[in-house]
Amino acid sequence: MNVTETDALMPLELDPIERWAVFDRLQALSIPCHCAYNQPLRVQVATVTAALQVWSVVQQATQPRLALAERLESCWRQPVQ
Repeated sequence: MNVTETDALMPLELDPIERWAVFDRLQALSIPCHCAYNQPLRVQVATVTAALQVWSVVQQATQPRLALAERLESCWRQPVQ
């Protein structure tokens, strides 16, 4: 896919510093995305796995570290079924 074709890409409005960090991580995960100066990050989310990865990367970049740690801790406390 040519990532400059923005009609297939979902825009994510993020702080400029967070935007570039998320962009770098999504590229490392091979998720098609495009980021231009002073524009929203645009991401192609073609699968459920990609959607979860995008959500996870955005959460990691935007949520306070304590909130992430608490969420992880609550996951560990869930009973195994």
